[in-house]
Amino acid sequence: MRLEGTTIVVTGGASGLGKAAATELARLGARVLLIDLPSADGAAAVADIGGKATFAAADITSEADVSAALAIAREMGNVRGLVHCAGRGGDRVRILDRAGQPGPLESFADVIRVNLVGTYNVLRLAAALIADNEPADGDRGAIVLTASVAAFDGQIGQTAYTAAKAGVHGITLVAARDLAARQIRVNTIAPGIFDTPMLGRLEDRVRESLAATVVHPRRLGQPGDFARLAVELLQNPYLNGETIRLDGGIRMAPR
Repeated sequence: MRLEGTTIVVTGGASGLGKAAATELARLGARVLLIDLPSADGAAAVADIGGKATFAAADITSEADVSAALAIAREMGNVRGLVHCAGRGGDRVRILDRAGQPGPLESFADVIRVNLVGTYNVLRLAAALIADNEPADGDRGAIVLTASVAAFDGQIGQTAYTAAKAGVHGITLVAARDLAARQIRVNTIAPGIFDTPMLGRLEDRVRESLAATVVHPRRLGQPGDFARLAVELLQNPYLNGETIRLDGGIRMAPR
């Protein structure tokens, strides 16, 4: 896919992995629509990225919100891609607490709602928009989803987060097969431990300890690492139906 002159939708685009992907896409000549929560500083992200960025506030679990945001993308023209980064962390809830009481169902359901149901909501609505394109170089467009190494190496307390991200991994090949008739490719990135604003709240000693668990290079992932892979997944016409771990070789310990 040629990025120059296209419009790419990036959810979670006001910060972290999403902002890094949007910045790289704009640098390569794409227009980017950043979708993030109303509480996100979309104006600052647009100012940082420059004139090729537009912000739309939306809750990814809301059909009405996402449809309204995608209508803005349609007005920007030639929407050929989605990089879906929006989501939330897990609640670190044990299945049974120390007193032997079961973890709250509401917590589990909310993590699934945002990270899995929200992903499917964005996937289906963006696919409908991309499918309206005329094929170019064999594709109508491409979609990049975000899972996590927790999909494969979930730690104790990550039951909900692991279930949601494993669900995103599970969707990937099915979505690629389903949307092949529309000439839309679907791939997923499963990041390891990345230096994002969420991790930035941790003490330096904790961050250093996490970095030391990475095989090579012995550091936290940088948002730019994610952005480069997202671009490759959009551009490479033979990458389809894959979930790619981006983790420096890490395998998460049980806790």
